[in-house]
Amino acid sequence: MNELKRSSNTGRLALKALVNSEMRVRGDTRETLDLRDLLTPRYRTFLFYPTVDAVELNNELVGQNRTPIQLIVPDGTWRQARKVHSRHHELKDVPRVKISAPNSSKFQLRAQHRPEGMATLQAIAHGLGVIEGDLVKAQLMKLYDAKVERTLIGRGLLRGGGAGFGLEETA
Repeated sequence: MNELKRSSNTGRLALKALVNSEMRVRGDTRETLDLRDLLTPRYRTFLFYPTVDAVELNNELVGQNRTPIQLIVPDGTWRQARKVHSRHHELKDVPRVKISAPNSSKFQLRAQHRPEGMATLQAIAHGLGVIEGDLVKAQLMKLYDAKVERTLIGRGLLRGGGAGFGLEETA
């Protein structure tokens, strides 16, 4: 719940940017969050989190079947996201997928302690880039970059005039 209030949260932004998406919040009510309704034969469902048994989300995987893909993307810290498959037993048989490419973004909203670590919106951009194409990825990354720029300017960590990442870092 606290994750949603952080200025560095990009999951809410992804929700607003994506037409066919929804957010489920664990801890929003006293009731247990049940995700069983997401498991439908209309979709090939994948849990987007880099566990040891996760397979690479790539064109080969996408091309194995014409059924549309549904990504369940945990939004939170690594510690919080890691617990999704253990807290939600209904997801135990959902295949895990990952993107192994290192995060090459110059600026981050939070410190990343893993080379593949990235914000939720970045991860979704990379995942949908594989599933739907480079244009989708580019549009979502442009949105992410704008979010980072505005957040870092607001924190006084960058000086800018809205000209993009030709900004100067402050000392």
